[in-house]
Amino acid sequence: MIDPIIASIPMLAELTGNIGYGLAAIGAGIGIGLIGLKAAEATGRNPSAFSNILVIAIVLAALVEGVALIAIFVK
Repeated sequence: MIDPIIASIPMLAELTGNIGYGLAAIGAGIGIGLIGLKAAEATGRNPSAFSNILVIAIVLAALVEGVALIAIFVK
């Protein structure tokens, strides 16, 4: 008879991978949210620097998304 713990190892391995995908997505969402928050705050403090802040925020958001996609596809 097969031990139930040994039989559940493949299921646990798949679950661990799915948790990793979820953590990567949550991390990317939090990162982009913080970028947007700080960009809005910086624009509120210095409205004349809007275009520079926008460019930096878009670049940083793209980098955060890239890291999340790498984390998902490297598995």
